[in-house]
Amino acid sequence: MRPRNTADLRERAVAAVDAGVPRPEVATAYRVALRTLERWVARARRGEPLADRPRSGRPPKLDPAHHPVLRGLVAARPDATLADHAARLAEETGVRLSPSRVGRLLAGLGLTLKKRP
Repeated sequence: MRPRNTADLRERAVAAVDAGVPRPEVATAYRVALRTLERWVARARRGEPLADRPRSGRPPKLDPAHHPVLRGLVAARPDATLADHAARLAEETGVRLSPSRVGRLLAGLGLTLKKRP
């Protein structure tokens, strides 16, 4: 998966267009579609910021501020099951998550569960 385009990348691409580099060359160099580059240039010409706009969607059920709590639970009991971690997380934070959701959160945080020998 390619990382999202940052505001810095967008500003550098628009600056290259402003410096006279042909748009197709800039699009190829920055690995973006020509139409995307044209949108960025148009936004810059209108004086709009090139930073990401807010995206729609449901906010996460578990606030990222609670991620250290989850890390602590896993560090304290690395051999616990996902269901155990989900139950303990609900006790600590008041947020109920399914075991599968806890597993996806752990994967996103780069944590693995230790298997018993």
